[in-house]
Amino acid sequence: MAQSKRETERKYAAPAADDIAWLPDLARAHPGASLVDRGIQDLDAVYYDTADLRLARGAATLRRRTGGADAGWHLKLPLAGDSREEVQAPLTDDVPDELRALVHSRTRGAPVRPVVRIRTTRSVRDLVDARGGALAELSLDTVRADSLVEGGGHAVWTEMEVELAEGGDPALLDGVEKILRKRGVGRAQSPSKLARALTETTPGALGAEEPETDVVPGSAGAYLRDHLREQIRALVDLDPAVRRGAPDSVHRMRVACRRLRGALRSYRSVLDRDVTDPVRGELRWLAGELGPERDQEVLSERLHAGVRELPAELVLGPVAARLQTWDVAERAATRGRTLAALDSPRYTALLDRLSELAARPPLRAKARRRPEKVMVKSLVKEYGRLERRMDRALGLPPGPDRNAAVHQARKAAKRLRYAAEAARPALGRPARRLGKRVKAVQRVSGAHHDGVVTQDALRRLAVAAHAAGESSFTWGLLHGQERVTAALREEQLPEVWERAGKARSSLA
Repeated sequence: MAQSKRETERKYAAPAADDIAWLPDLARAHPGASLVDRGIQDLDAVYYDTADLRLARGAATLRRRTGGADAGWHLKLPLAGDSREEVQAPLTDDVPDELRALVHSRTRGAPVRPVVRIRTTRSVRDLVDARGGALAELSLDTVRADSLVEGGGHAVWTEMEVELAEGGDPALLDGVEKILRKRGVGRAQSPSKLARALTETTPGALGAEEPETDVVPGSAGAYLRDHLREQIRALVDLDPAVRRGAPDSVHRMRVACRRLRGALRSYRSVLDRDVTDPVRGELRWLAGELGPERDQEVLSERLHAGVRELPAELVLGPVAARLQTWDVAERAATRGRTLAALDSPRYTALLDRLSELAARPPLRAKARRRPEKVMVKSLVKEYGRLERRMDRALGLPPGPDRNAAVHQARKAAKRLRYAAEAARPALGRPARRLGKRVKAVQRVSGAHHDGVVTQDALRRLAVAAHAAGESSFTWGLLHGQERVTAALREEQLPEVWERAGKARSSLA
């Protein structure tokens, strides 16, 4: 079973690892700290990647390492700033299936093979506080890299790593870096040993992408291209988290799908629909497969919170047990659906299409125009669609038809919000204001929809409880509370919608 940890470190270009006269007193980075020598380690790692280095290009590394205290398979995935997630699996001859799955969004099913062998002689020192508690680990490395692909060479260098102890204060790394800079020691140019090894042993392996001659800087197409790439990168990065069941990961991946779909729909004047419409359809499919698990998360949290907040005397019968049994069964089914989608050939094909879309966005002639005209026009169109749906919803009497109409208006509000987010770097304050006001519309209509859905779930739980001879009082009480809450959200809609209309006027 693989284990995960968060790794926060910085790399520096060390003058030499065998002569540490240049090394400043890093203990000054923390009051009362000292350095403790932990000896020498010999590490031998073989790095795996696809033939075209999809992992390395996606800032991920997969290696099989012997030596040291953590021998085994290591998968490193990028996080924000200086941090990465490191997933470790036991030492085996072949890549563990779990790690193959976690790199799938980057490899897109292409086989991985050994590409570089890196042997490191590591001198380790711990930076500890006055009580001996670990603050950071300082490693001085002598590195030899040998290419494992035809025509590759080898390289030798020295470097230093400063890795923050688990739960440590990131400000410590700033203090260490300040001391190093005063001694003339700067950051390493390569983000990882693998990146440097590939660059020095296989020239051109990580060469720069070809310039995009069709994209005009500052144009609507340039802004949209950057937005699409950002969302595609988010979707790819979230895949491993979704597979491992990380909190909120399904929701965030679903949002990335919707943002991509929204941009492809809202800015059709900029993009070739013959290319993007099929991608939109597949993104809709993926969001639909992720939806049940996310919906169950929201519903479960809402129901558990509702039961917890009731006075004990109003909880009649085995309410908690029934809720738990229902939740476990529903989550198992929805989790299976999510994983089946991510393991399907259809998802792999979508990843291939998204990779192509990011590399070569199908821009139309209008993409060369200024965003102030092209993107504003798209936002105005999306606002018009929302306005028509909202007017219809607010004109209906309370009941199932109005509930359904509010839900449709909510979907239109999401599309407008995502379109405004895509335009924000180009249009600035007007797009930001519109997005904020429409988000309020989405939030209120979404809370109304959640109330409607929760009422339906409570009715089904009450029926099941009654059929089993249990009291259905508590379920009915919660149902009544949800009806009141949904009605209150309906009352708030006209006000938040009016405010969104004022933000719309600032676009023109």
